[in-house]
Amino acid sequence: MAFEFRRAAAALLVAGLPAVLASCSPATRDPSINAGANRAEVYPDITAIVTAETQQMSNEEAAAYSARLTALSNRHSSGEISDAEYRRQLAELRALRDGHGKATLAEIESQK
Repeated sequence: MAFEFRRAAAALLVAGLPAVLASCSPATRDPSINAGANRAEVYPDITAIVTAETQQMSNEEAAAYSARLTALSNRHSSGEISDAEYRRQLAELRALRDGHGKATLAEIESQK
């Protein structure tokens, strides 16, 4: 009798195994999980060297721009250039500042 019981329990276990395994399949995951999430089950490579899309401004370039702005301010303060000329050059530098990001973004997107 004990042999029959063990045999029936083993048969039930084998019969229920596909149902248990099917519940673990990716198709029946929790619906609260974002459908667009990466489920590749591969870990990302965090040791890869990250590079910028474009060359970054060097320290020399930053110093040159700073010196240009300082010189412009000093020339205006000393009266060497007129207020109108100061405003014109300042507007030119501000236009460069405002348009540079958009121009660089357009350049990056055209390369893709």
